[in-house]
Order: sequence, then C-alpha cells, then structure tokens
Amino acid sequence: MMVRLLERLARAAASRPAVTLGVVLALALGGGALALRLEPNTNSDTFVSRSSPTFQASLDDNEHFGSDPVVILIREPLTDLVETKDLATVSQLEACLAGQVLVANQQLEAFTPVPAGSATPYGGWNSPCGKLMKARPAQVVYGPGTFLNRAVAAVNTEIEQITSAAQQTVQTARTSAYKLALARHLSRKEATALENAAGAIAQQQETTNLLQMYLNSGISGQPKIDDPQFIPEIVFDQTRGVNQPKARFAYLFPTADSALIQVRLKASLTPAQQAQAIKWIQQAVQMPMFRSAYHGTYTVSGVPVVTDDLASTITGSIAGLLAAALIVMGVVLLLVFRNRPRLLPLGIALAAAGITFGVVSLLGGSLTMASIAVLPILIGLAVDYAVQFQARAQEMSGDVAQAAAVAAPTIATAALATAAGFLALLLSPVPMVRGFGELLIVGIAIALACALTAGSAAMVLSRRRAVRRAGASERPAPRLPELGVVGASVRGAGEILGEARDRVAVSSRVGSLARSAVAAAARRPGRVIVVGLVLAAPGWVADTQMPVQSDVTKLVPSNMPALQNLRTLERVTGVSGEIDVLVHSSNVATPQTISWMVRYENTLLAHFGYVEAKGCAKATLCPALSLPDLFCSGSQATTGSCTGSLTTGLISSLLKAVPPYFSQAVITPDHREATLAFGIRLMPLSRQERVIDYMRSHMHPPPGVNAELTGLPVLAAQADASLSSSGRRMLMLLAGLVAVGLVLLAVLRTVERALVPLVPIALATGWSSLILFATRIPLNPMSATLGALVIAISTEFSVLLSERFRQERRAGRSPAEALARTYRFTGSAVLASGITAIAGFGVLTLSSITMLRDFGLVTLVDLTVSLGGVLLVLPSVLALSERRDALGSVRERSGRVAGALPRRRRARVA
Repeated sequence: MMVRLLERLARAAASRPAVTLGVVLALALGGGALALRLEPNTNSDTFVSRSSPTFQASLDDNEHFGSDPVVILIREPLTDLVETKDLATVSQLEACLAGQVLVANQQLEAFTPVPAGSATPYGGWNSPCGKLMKARPAQVVYGPGTFLNRAVAAVNTEIEQITSAAQQTVQTARTSAYKLALARHLSRKEATALENAAGAIAQQQETTNLLQMYLNSGISGQPKIDDPQFIPEIVFDQTRGVNQPKARFAYLFPTADSALIQVRLKASLTPAQQAQAIKWIQQAVQMPMFRSAYHGTYTVSGVPVVTDDLASTITGSIAGLLAAALIVMGVVLLLVFRNRPRLLPLGIALAAAGITFGVVSLLGGSLTMASIAVLPILIGLAVDYAVQFQARAQEMSGDVAQAAAVAAPTIATAALATAAGFLALLLSPVPMVRGFGELLIVGIAIALACALTAGSAAMVLSRRRAVRRAGASERPAPRLPELGVVGASVRGAGEILGEARDRVAVSSRVGSLARSAVAAAARRPGRVIVVGLVLAAPGWVADTQMPVQSDVTKLVPSNMPALQNLRTLERVTGVSGEIDVLVHSSNVATPQTISWMVRYENTLLAHFGYVEAKGCAKATLCPALSLPDLFCSGSQATTGSCTGSLTTGLISSLLKAVPPYFSQAVITPDHREATLAFGIRLMPLSRQERVIDYMRSHMHPPPGVNAELTGLPVLAAQADASLSSSGRRMLMLLAGLVAVGLVLLAVLRTVERALVPLVPIALATGWSSLILFATRIPLNPMSATLGALVIAISTEFSVLLSERFRQERRAGRSPAEALARTYRFTGSAVLASGITAIAGFGVLTLSSITMLRDFGLVTLVDLTVSLGGVLLVLPSVLALSERRDALGSVRERSGRVAGALPRRRRARVA
C-alpha cells in the first residue's frame, strides 16, 4: 500500500512538475524560515527523563529554591569591598540583578528595596537593569551587599523590638505598682511615688539586660551599614588570620580577596528566556555606575552560563561547518555523479532538511546537541535517495513513471529498514537520544517523499528543456554491453571504482586494486565472510571497552570565554557547581532532622578532604549555604556540638529571627522541605558519578524523613552513565539489527532475502568499533549513539544493492549478468552518494571544537565501513546465496529424476 502510494505520488509529480516543484520549494522555504526560530536547548530534561525520580526531585528543588545559580565572582580585597563605598556599589548591583532599586532607610540604618514599580531602575528602563526589572527572571539574589544590609536591618529591627519590649516591661511594672498601691488604700500621691520607683527599678533591670546583650554580641551602639566596627565583626574571623572571612560565610566570602553574588533564576524560564537573562546580567556588571572604586573586577560564571555558551558555540560552529560541507558535497557530486542535473540530489536534501526542522519548530521543539547532529545525517540519506532515483530514471531513458514503478519499492524498502534501525534509539533512557531517533525517522519519510516528488518533477522539466534545446525528440539511452561470464560480472562490479565515465578520479592502479579485491570477494565468498567475521568479533568485544569522554574541558575549545571564567571561579573559590540534598518531612525543623543533616555533612566533608582552616582549595566537596548554617557555625558544625543544645522551641525562634530573604534559600515557609548544599569542583562526569554514588550510599535519614540528591551535576552524571554504558550500546545495536531484520522479513517475505542484506550490516558494526578502538578516536555525548548510524547506512546501501540484484535475476539474467548490472548502475550510484556524504562529514573534522571534530571522525569511519562492507562483502553473500539456490535446484532435480527411475535403477544410482 505504501509503495503504491509512493508510485502514485511520483507519477502525479511528473504530470505536474512545475506545480510540484513550487509546492516543495514553498514548503522548504517556509520550513527553513520556521527552523530559524529554533533555539538551542540545554535544559536538564533533554538528557534526563522528566519521569526520573532524580529529575522530579531537582524540579521540586528548583521550584522552591531556584535553579542552579549564575555566579558573579568579585575579585577585590574584602577590606576594600565591605569597609568602603564599594559596599554601596555592590548593593546597588545586586538590587539591579534582582530587578529592584535601593533607598537609604534612616530608621534601619541600611539600604532597603523600594516597592516594585515605584522607582526608575538604575540606568533607565532601556538599560540592563530596566530589562531585568521588567522581566524579573531572578527568583532570589544573594551577595555581600544584600547579606550585610539585611543583617544590619535585622539587627536593628531586633534591637527595636527588644527596646520596645523593655519599655513595655517598664510600663507594665509602673502600672502594676500603681494599681497595687491603690488596692492597699494608699493615696494617689503615694501610689504615684511607688509607680515611679517600680519603673526606675524595671528600667535599671532592662538596661542591664540590654548592656549584657551588647557585650555578648560585641555590638556597640546602633549598627549601621557603614559602621567600620560592626561590619568587620560580621564578616571577619581574626582567629583564622588577619582579615580572613568567617568559614560559615564561604558561600559569600570564599577568600580574603573575593566575594560571590549568586543569582538563582526562576525554574519556569524557557531556554531562550534564561539565555536572555544571562546576557542582561553580563551587560549589567559592565555598567559604569557599578565600577569598583578600588579596581575590583566582576566575572560572570556558573553552570547555566557554561551550558548556554556551549550550546551557542556548538550551534554557531556547526552552522558554519555545514555550509562548508554543502559546498564540498556539491563539488563532489559534480565530480562523481554523471547524471544530470548533478546538483539535484543536494537541492532535494536541503529541501528535506528545511521541511523537517520546520516541522520541529511548528511542534514547539528546540535544538539539542543530538538534534543538531541529525542535520548532516539526514542530508546524507536524502542525497542517497535522490541519487538512486535519479540514476534509475536516467537508466530508463528519462522515463520517470517507469523509474518510479521499478525504483520506488526498493528505495522505500531501504528507507523503511533504515528507519527501523533508528528505532533502537528509542530504547535509550536519554530524552535527547530518543529525540534524535524520532527526528531521523520523520526526516527519512520527508526525504523519501521529496526525492520522489521533487526529483520526478525536476527530471521531467530538465528533460523537456533538453528536448527543446536539441529540437528533437528524446533519444534512447545507449545500450550497455552485456557480460555473460562470472569473471566479466566481477570486473563489472569493480568498474564502478575505475571507469572514467563514472567520473571517480582514481588512478588506474587504485582501480586495478579495487577490481582485484571485488574479484577475490566473488571467487572466494566463504573466505571473505570468515575474514569479515574474524575482524568483526574483536570489534564487538572492543566496543564494550570504549569509554565516553565526558570531561567538558576536553570537549570544547579551551579559549571558550565561559569555560575560562568557570576555571577562574574554581581557581579562586575551589568550586564551580553545586549538589543539593533535598530533605522532605512533615517538619524538617526538628532537632533530630537537623542533627542528622550536620552529621551527614561532616561525614562527606571529612571523606572528600575539606578542612576549615584550608578552605576548598584541595577538597572535592565544600560546604555551601544550608539549613544547619542557621544554627551552627565554623567548628560547631564540624564537631556537631551545636545540635546538642537545639530544641524545637529554640529552632522555631531562631528561624523567626532570620530574615525571610535568607531563610527561603534553605527552608520552605511551611518547614516541609529544606536543602543541604555542597560545592563541587569541575571534573569528568565519570568521576562525578563516583562522588554521587558515595553520597547516596551514606545517606541514611531518620525515620519519617526522605532525602534525595538534586542539581545539574547529579542529572549530568546520570545521563553520562546511560550514554557510557557499553551494555546498553550493545543492546541498542542488537535491537537495531533485529528491527531491520523484522522489517525486511515483513516486506520481502522470505527469510533468505531478509538475511542477505543483514550479513554486511552486522559485520560493519564490528569493523567500525574495531577501527575506532585501534585509532583511539574517543566517543563523546554526540557520537556515543552513532552505532545506529552504521546499521542505518549499511542497511540503506545493502538493501538497494541486494534488491537490484534480485530484480535483475527476476528479469531472466544470469547471476553473472545480474551482478554486473547491479554494480554497474546501482553500485555506481551508491558509491557516488557515499563519497559525497563522506566528503561532507570530512569537513567536521576541521572543527576547533573537539566534540564536533571527534563526531566527524566517528561518522567518517562509520560511513566508510558501511560503504566498503556492502561493496565488498555483499557480492560474497550474494554469491553464496546463489550457490545455495543452485545446489537446492540440483538436489530437487535429482530427486525428481530419481523418483522417475525404476526401483532397481534407483538403488544402483543410490
């Protein structure tokens, strides 16, 4: 049914060629315009399934506490930053990033934000601050300015409340004394005297209490944001060294010469909105009004910045490389493809790609690293379909209708089997790999339709134009000489590599070697297959030993600005990312839960080398802002001594005393969820996975409490484990082979016809792995699943050649003649499309991005192996198949003859 539909489609296109080309061109241009709207997507749901418990926990964490932070590293001595006017500058910068404006609050002696919309943003509404105020992409912003201003305001508010309470106590004492005197029937004068005396006593007691509180806290007088004594008292711990920041504030002041601003963006932002917010943040720190008076510098970094820059870099690089690849493929087609118009296959491929990615845009899709890799593969497949159909039409003297009737079933079968090979990718747990497979399957269908419609229409118009120019009717195609012996058929199969009219520029020596190789394959098919199996077996074993390179520093250019900034951040602070432990309970603010969090934190920090005196310089994990930090500090947290005195009432009062702006970073208002955060260094994902496994193995929360690891490092490690699993890669290869076999069996309806194309396909998977292993070409997240490409391309070539051979045999030609014609016509088209695709992918190897360069190298190996396998091994398989059929026929005839003989003669014959 599908084949008939394709035939009708091709015939209809040929009957109205101008209309068909107009429709395809309009769809291609419209699809291309829509595709330009696609945005790169590096969200976590592209590499971890949304149904995954880890993803759901991370989503919950992001919704309550914000996504992974954009970090602004301030490099400036803390004494200059917090004890001078630079503190006001940084406070205003943080307000800008939060979409706010600060004003001086005389009552609280600090800067506080004004209500939204009641003030003009810094720099005006068209400035980065204005855009951030309009869009409000930040869920929360933490930094030195916000912290110290909120601290001063909180202390003054607390002092005000204590003073008010003291005054209320004095007033209560005065009132009680007065009433008591009147109750004892004293005069009003005597009652007033007792009232004043009681008030004086109460006032003295409250004053003593206040003085003791000041002495205990070290506060002298009313704290102010520019107080040269109060601010250093909060920030510095002189016991750690001169002007060394307190360890408990490492998330704000990691060293004596640096500070951090963290901008946690809203989890609801789209990739485009997140990228725009990062751009505004980068522009805001460059505004003149935020320049440091003491030559401090700002560096914008963090995981969201790196992923955004990585996506932009890869997208921009591959766009330029693909443009160069298209030029190279066009040149190669002009050289190796003899059928006119020679560039038609490339035009059809571009149309198919435009329509495919236009559909993605219409459906609300986005560009992941995997979907970007679809483009060159889809172009290669589309070129092959177009080349095959065009070659068959030219072979039939330009009769497009006849070519559609003959070629459409074979091409459609090859396309269907190729799509089945890509179906195995749907078994991957990684969403972008599944999307890679789905997009290729859709693209194959569109490419096939474009090849049959636009190809038919273009060839009809081209032939009409040629006829008009010649002023004569169509001329019959020249008849090719028939070869009647096996040796001649083998030479005919080799001629596709050596004949000048095929326009493949190879020397006579190379052509001679090629003919000799094909001749040997046809003469000794058993030996060829055994040798192929011997080479494939170690390749299958080697595939299980091939690691996947996951160190981002080795996959992208070392001069990428975001990566350089991330390294700077890690060099200064000791960390570059964050892992959160999301804690759930009916009430996490209990002594039992907080004590467990402190013990768990201490266990991990001790194991991974964190020492408070040395900081994060050498540690794998470091402490970050967490719920226990509100109750424990420094050595208290390390020894756990703070948890022994905690009670439910004390915890509740402490949480009430902490400004909500800070507490919301570590605990939800209903006290049902809290976070325990750790900073982590930049490292290969395989090592990161081991760290995470250790953290999980030592996570034993108390009864009634659930704890889960969350954060982008956890999700990335999970995706890497799935991509790097050799067992899963082998499973997908086997599933791909089985899927191809079942489709071929369903379409071709005989086991033998289904198995013949599968032999070179299966062998090619092993050869590819062996070559990659021997040449030490590493796999990476873009190329780890390209084993499916070997199956797909091999299927494409193998089915086309084997089915052409069957067609020639059904036409009554001998095996020798059928093999010769197969390789002379379909084989030359396969070689032309294969060389074109190889040349196009070869451009990727020139990329400065290691990930793209290795992807190109792996694809080159896969294409070359697929092409070589079907051109050299398939003749041996076909020869063995013919021998088996011949042997079966002989036995069948012998049986019939023996049955016709008399019994005695049969016995003698036996």
